[in-house]
Amino acid sequence: MPSRLLPLLIVLAAVAAHAEKADRLKPMVFTQDKQGRIDSVNQRTELLGNVIITQGSLMLRAEKVDVRETRDGYHQAFASGTAGNPVSFRQARDVPGESIAGTADQLEYDTRTETVRFIGNANVRRMRGTTVADEVTGAVIVYDSRTEVFTLEGGSASPNPNGRTRIVMMPRAQPGDAAAPASSAPAAALPLQPSTTLTPPRKAP
Repeated sequence: MPSRLLPLLIVLAAVAAHAEKADRLKPMVFTQDKQGRIDSVNQRTELLGNVIITQGSLMLRAEKVDVRETRDGYHQAFASGTAGNPVSFRQARDVPGESIAGTADQLEYDTRTETVRFIGNANVRRMRGTTVADEVTGAVIVYDSRTEVFTLEGGSASPNPNGRTRIVMMPRAQPGDAAAPASSAPAAALPLQPSTTLTPPRKAP
């Protein structure tokens, strides 16, 4: 079986229910426990030890992060975790009470494209409060927070058997369902849907 499966594109929602739009206008804040290094000439910041990056509702946690600022003022963050302590990412959606949460061995975040790349044992979930609404796993998951499109890739770094990707879609609550009141599911929250018109993001060389 090939070590890498073909990329799979899925769309989280077809309605205008994107990641929190106000986040892009908020300052990016960095905190850490251990050492750091700021290179003003090369516009590069290196952080080490329980690093936390926040920007509005967005929160990224990692053991080590390398942040680089582009000439036009955007940031690219390269984060890595440790054994048993992966990188984590969370960001609110415009749908009240919903968020995107994910973990991976490594993570790349680009403020220009507003994409998050989960690399190695990648797991991304759409949360409704504390409840998992949808979940995707694979070797690599690329999340575009502007369009809420995921690109999934299988391979040897996938947590699933034989390097496969995996998608879990929870059943939606129906009106009158005593086990799951209709009020618990916002009307704008739609299930994951296959995309046949989008192409996967280009990989960095």
